[in-house]
Amino acid sequence: MIGRKGIAKCRKVEKKDLLEMERLDEGVNVRLRSNVPRNVPLPPSSFSATSGNVDRIDSSFDSRKRKIGSGSGSKGSIENAFNMTQREHLDHEIARMFYSAGLPFNLARNPYFQSAFTYAANHNIAGYVPPKYNILRTALLQKEKKNIESLCVPFRNMWKEKGVSIVSDGWSDSQRRSLINFMAVSDGNAMFIKSVDCSEERKDMHFIFNLMKEVINEVGHDNVVQVITDNASNCKAAGQLIENEFPSIVWTPCVVHTLNLALKNICAAKNVETNQVVYEECSWITKIVDDVMQIKNFIMNHSMRLVIYNEFVPLKLLSVADTRFASMVVMLRRFKLIKSGLQNMVICEKWSIYRDDNQGRARFVKEKLLDDLWWDSIDYILSFTAPIYNMLRICDTDMPCLHLVYDMWDSMIEKVKKAIYMHEVKSLDEESTFYEVVHAILLDRWSKNNTPLHCLAHSLNPKFYSDQ
Repeated sequence: MIGRKGIAKCRKVEKKDLLEMERLDEGVNVRLRSNVPRNVPLPPSSFSATSGNVDRIDSSFDSRKRKIGSGSGSKGSIENAFNMTQREHLDHEIARMFYSAGLPFNLARNPYFQSAFTYAANHNIAGYVPPKYNILRTALLQKEKKNIESLCVPFRNMWKEKGVSIVSDGWSDSQRRSLINFMAVSDGNAMFIKSVDCSEERKDMHFIFNLMKEVINEVGHDNVVQVITDNASNCKAAGQLIENEFPSIVWTPCVVHTLNLALKNICAAKNVETNQVVYEECSWITKIVDDVMQIKNFIMNHSMRLVIYNEFVPLKLLSVADTRFASMVVMLRRFKLIKSGLQNMVICEKWSIYRDDNQGRARFVKEKLLDDLWWDSIDYILSFTAPIYNMLRICDTDMPCLHLVYDMWDSMIEKVKKAIYMHEVKSLDEESTFYEVVHAILLDRWSKNNTPLHCLAHSLNPKFYSDQ
């Protein structure tokens, strides 16, 4: 019996298989429970005398059946009972608010949008006026901040027992401001600490070190186990300063960023004197990626070509930012997915009739998309980068994976080797110049970025101490 009633287990199922199924079933239930939206309570009322009489708002409300009279006046009774005219008028008012302010329709799915109107409908608040601009950005905002801070107190109390990882990341907002975020992660729960505007600052190792030090002191250096940043040289130098200042704290580079840099070294090899060996072996990958980007830009940058594309391909061409992890692999995977549609596009009558001022590029696009060897090269790139990409995706989630990095890195390298040797039709004991270059890149990235925490977490993995 696994989470179901009335379903008997098969008698041929062994006990170890049954335990494994129960473990998988429990894992699914845990994930389902963790995905349920959390109900964040509202800030306490300013009127303490009446605060105890205010009911908590829940996302669901029990529906109550209303008795509606029958007879010749039943239509009017229904309209009066349900206030149909007023309901429709309110719908139009809400819709006009969305249209006039350009609000995204997805806002209607916000549970707080629903609960606000439900609360107003269930409580007769005569003369109520919604909060104005200034109170939203001042008093109510400060109350909500204090409320959230009070809700975070239980998480802070766990830090001393569970330990804390300080996570830092830099990004730019819509106003092109350079920001650095700091998060505290403990026992699978992440809490925002602060965001710093660094637009007017020189982001050298000393500046980043001082920011990290402030956050560590705020959290408590005795509670901090590690500081996680990307692999930029200034962050690495700042991490070394942190380790010197706080011997019990380890600087850990982001595993996802490490894998992304390895992919860039392989798929976008630089033609410099110190990188000639890598460039000679990997330049063909760069050429394939450049071809894909040229084809994508040729289609996207003209309305007529885009119309023809949309007729044959249901999926959109991705505009992947260079800052996104594994951007080159993501683009190649999308091209592989829409291969047949692209080929049908360039052999259709519209593509043949259509002429523009750059027929040479149109001919180039058609030749590449109909070239089987070109597609074989894309398949090869995707085959040996798939283990790297899959590991990157696993690590780029909220699932704790520090204890898995050692195993995943070793198995990933083995899978990369197998894919390369299978394509080159070689046995695993033969030499492969291309694999040696790829292996050297992966090994170099790992040796530069592994820490004692990876080894410790690997050694403490419960699977090594249990038969299940």
